Amino acid sequence: MQQSQFEKMKNGKGFIAALDQSGGSTPKALAAYGVTDDAYANEDEMFDLVHEMRTRIITSPAFDSNYILGAILFEQTMDREIEGLYTGDYLAEKKGIVPFLKVDKGLAEESNGVQLMKPIPDLAETLKRANERHIFGTKMRSVIKEANPEGIKDVVDQQFEIGKQIIAAGLVPIIEPEVDINSPEKEKCEELLKAEILRHLNNLNENEHVMLKLSIPTQANTYKTLIEHPNVVRVVALSGGYSRDEANEKLKENDGLIASFSRALSQDLNVSQTDEEFNAALEAAVKSIYEASV
Repeated sequence: MQQSQFEKMKNGKGFIAALDQSGGSTPKALAAYGVTDDAYANEDEMFDLVHEMRTRIITSPAFDSNYILGAILFEQTMDREIEGLYTGDYLAEKKGIVPFLKVDKGLAEESNGVQLMKPIPDLAETLKRANERHIFGTKMRSVIKEANPEGIKDVVDQQFEIGKQIIAAGLVPIIEPEVDINSPEKEKCEELLKAEILRHLNNLNENEHVMLKLSIPTQANTYKTLIEHPNVVRVVALSGGYSRDEANEKLKENDGLIASFSRALSQDLNVSQTDEEFNAALEAAVKSIYEASV
């Protein structure tokens, strides 16, 4: 881990761009960008097109380290190149932006009101490759839909169990137990989740650090104790299906919480835009999310 990147993530102003749509969500991401499924014949062509989209975003002058602290990548994106450099190296060296990697393999079926992560059988090999590609940290997502104490405990237990393996590999895990924004028990879920996360944080050694990626809470500043915890590098928020304007407004109510948006970042981008139009749309998104994060 680079100490300069750690300090940037801990104390820098800005937000994290989530560019990590994987196999299941890639068709939706492409469709939102104006690329329909008749534009590709197979998965390889689909991933080529999504890499073109991500390359266009990352190389845009609007994708600027004055506003963006880090970027979360899909595994294939990490293994591909931009202008002759692996994507993580391009982000770090050319942009001054800290690279992260999505390591989960998707969600298991719902049980006890939650969706745990599917097993990650090749995690050790993925973490080894992430280190070779100069990745700073990782991200993994679970989903909470009901205020079921047992289910929420299972989610957080799994996240921290895998998180400790990631820490041992020299990377900083972003632990993401998303609370479904449409849950009728969202606020109660958040109370239970905070207690479980705190229990685990308090059992970490002083040199074990994590980041947290959480849904924007119903009650502003619910996660203040997590943000201030000495083992937490940063707490970031997902947009979770809110529009960018709505997510930004909710984010502004929470001191110290910064964005890690995906759809809300790219919602106004389209494959048919000229570079001038594309860069202007991305710049407007970047600046509005930045303003909500500082």
